[in-house]
Amino acid sequence: MNIKLSALDQSVGVLGRAQDQIIRQTVELAQSCESMGYHRFWVSEHHSHPGILGTAPEILMAAISMKTTRIRIGSAGVMLPHYAALKVAEQFRVLEALAPGRIDIGLGRAPGSDRKTAQLLNPNQFASDQFPQQILELKAWLSGTPLPVGHPGHGVFAYPQSETCPQIWVLGSSDYGAQLAAHFGLPYAFAHFITDGQGVDQAMGLYQDGFKPSSTLAQPHATLCVWALVAETKEEALRQFSSRARFKMDRNYGTISPLMTAQAAQASFRPEEMGALQQMQQKALVGDPKEVGDRLRALAERFGLNEIVVITWAHDPLVQQTSYALLAQEMGLGQQDKALKNAPPIKSPEAIF
Repeated sequence: MNIKLSALDQSVGVLGRAQDQIIRQTVELAQSCESMGYHRFWVSEHHSHPGILGTAPEILMAAISMKTTRIRIGSAGVMLPHYAALKVAEQFRVLEALAPGRIDIGLGRAPGSDRKTAQLLNPNQFASDQFPQQILELKAWLSGTPLPVGHPGHGVFAYPQSETCPQIWVLGSSDYGAQLAAHFGLPYAFAHFITDGQGVDQAMGLYQDGFKPSSTLAQPHATLCVWALVAETKEEALRQFSSRARFKMDRNYGTISPLMTAQAAQASFRPEEMGALQQMQQKALVGDPKEVGDRLRALAERFGLNEIVVITWAHDPLVQQTSYALLAQEMGLGQQDKALKNAPPIKSPEAIF
């Protein structure tokens, strides 16, 4: 199968590294992924989260657009209920001017934060669910289509206009997003990495079965965002996965903190936690290149996909970059033979604590 690979980076916080450095490393990773042949590079939006530092995807996308030339750049996502649709349209029209034909705008309804933070971002967002209406308004403003007479936005346009337009994606981890994307005839991305695949069959089925062709999309177009980590051997991949496993286990206990080193995470597991750790390891897409590649190909075949988005967490940015490079080689991306030697280097950081 000819499967496109894309990347999602959340600018994950790690112990021992300055937060501003994490943001710059996301830009460097985007450059690396472009050189490896990845199709898209998406960044996320979270707020007041000590483990995920990407708070302003539109700004990060602008920085990435100045350092890349081919790869599509997107948000996964913009949490639209926090904002006025017109302002989001203006931001993404500016991004489209900076990187014509390369901008994706992934839209989410979840707060990307706790309830208190969400209320501070937009005190009125819990009054009613206007997400579907916001998507329709955003679609009109992004495309330059006049809003109808009687709409408060009639006669208002989002500038700058250009010959190309950002591509809207609906993001989701439940049935709601799948049904909304299908109804509006928009591409859909299921957050497999959030649910560990739970609910994916039903959501993808609802999207495929309920899809209504639109002026911008004649056929259903979906992808999965999956968490994966690749190393030369399965043993090394599982060792590096310990950082992510420790984070997830602590989150289940109600504690959220930056990633530990793999060594520290391995040493932290108590005997009573080993069963849960083994379950995480079995579910995770972690292993050597062929093992992970085979599982990605199986997912693509199962859902009829021609693209999968991969998110990888690691304490060491070199481990993360190598994972993406090995996967690019395994999946036969366009420049796979140059990925490891020509990708912009990411230096191992010095500890600041």
